[in-house]
Amino acid sequence: MDQYYYWIQNKAFLIFIILCNLLGTIYGYYWYMGQLKETEWYFTPFVPDSPTATLFLVIALIAIVLNKHFKIVECLAFITLIKYGVWAVVMNIFTFLELGEITGIGVMLCISHAIMAIQALLFFPLFKIEIKHLLMTAVWVFHNDVIDYVYMQYPVYSMLSQYIQHIGYFSFWLTVFCFSLLYLLIKKNITFD
Repeated sequence: MDQYYYWIQNKAFLIFIILCNLLGTIYGYYWYMGQLKETEWYFTPFVPDSPTATLFLVIALIAIVLNKHFKIVECLAFITLIKYGVWAVVMNIFTFLELGEITGIGVMLCISHAIMAIQALLFFPLFKIEIKHLLMTAVWVFHNDVIDYVYMQYPVYSMLSQYIQHIGYFSFWLTVFCFSLLYLLIKKNITFD
């Protein structure tokens, strides 16, 4: 455990993680370029969910390296990293089942998105999130769910489009789970102070 405390608070390690996530964020936005070209401008911020989640983490960690805290960004990072990390892993496994085969790109997406969710838990003790930040973050995340599944701006998985109502339902409860988890962690007051 001492090694964990050392690495998680080590600025050189945090800078390395920031750079890795920055590269992943850039790649993620590139991945969405095709869909974004067909998206109305006012929906654009709500389409590339995963790279926006990693962007929140990059901003939060840069602030921590500079001995600052952007608490709302930390909250957004935690919730969206878990939500979209888990969501993408489940969707890719579902895609494997639909296709009847496991694809290399699908495995890469499962691994990279699982890492997103793990990072939320890994860095949580560095965050200074308060209950009030849950409420502000809920506005963004539930609004994003409405944009995704009412206005149909969700990340495109064409082979799963026939299941969109089920995916929207799963996404809603995944959001509830993420907020419940964060609420419990805040109540336990897990920090390095």
